[in-house]
Amino acid sequence: MVAADLEGLHEPAVRRADLGLRVHWCVLPFRVLLVLTSHRGIQMYESDGSTMVYWHALDSGDATPVQAVFARGIAASGHFICVGTWSGRVLVFDIPAKGPNIVLSEELAGHQTPITDIATEPAQGQDCVADMVTADDSGLLCVWRSEPVFTLLTCIPGFGVPCPSVQLWQGIIAAGYGNGQVHLYEATTGNLHVQINAHARAISALDLAPDVGKLLSAAEDTFVHIWKLSRSPESSYIEAAPLL
Repeated sequence: MVAADLEGLHEPAVRRADLGLRVHWCVLPFRVLLVLTSHRGIQMYESDGSTMVYWHALDSGDATPVQAVFARGIAASGHFICVGTWSGRVLVFDIPAKGPNIVLSEELAGHQTPITDIATEPAQGQDCVADMVTADDSGLLCVWRSEPVFTLLTCIPGFGVPCPSVQLWQGIIAAGYGNGQVHLYEATTGNLHVQINAHARAISALDLAPDVGKLLSAAEDTFVHIWKLSRSPESSYIEAAPLL
């Protein structure tokens, strides 16, 4: 059992949604860490939850009195763990093979509104391959390459609708939006290939089965849909077929 630091949860002005509480298993090449985020900070535990190996307090110095301070969006990329924040910055933590000597190595800038989600996939040693995408409350997507250093490759503009969830698979970005749509983009160029009117209300989450290319979407309309992602062998154009 892991205890998250939720001081302030029962204060009248604090809503659970404002806390940005997230829990994520981060699978690194050499270890697995359990990462929790809240309005207080970022906690990292050993995989069995027995020992907290790192705590990072959030800096609220730039926040106005009416702004909620939180961390949201967690993903592992190589030997790094990336965590999004209320300010739009993405914190990059360098994780050692063992022990608690975790270091905040850099902060990625590219967003002006709170981060909603982060997705990664292995780059497999290819040059100029996008292996991380970050999303925010305005719907903006930033596409990154993590090796040898984090580099912003392209930005996909938002259109005034939040992007609560994003996935990355074989160079395809799947983004779920607050208007119920799922968009499929080419990661390297940011070009939109597919726009799906998937749900009647806001997308809550996307999930992906990477071995078979199946994308699951869940939304506030209480429905869950499954889509089969693929590329046309003739044109390499991205395609999505509904399964459920």
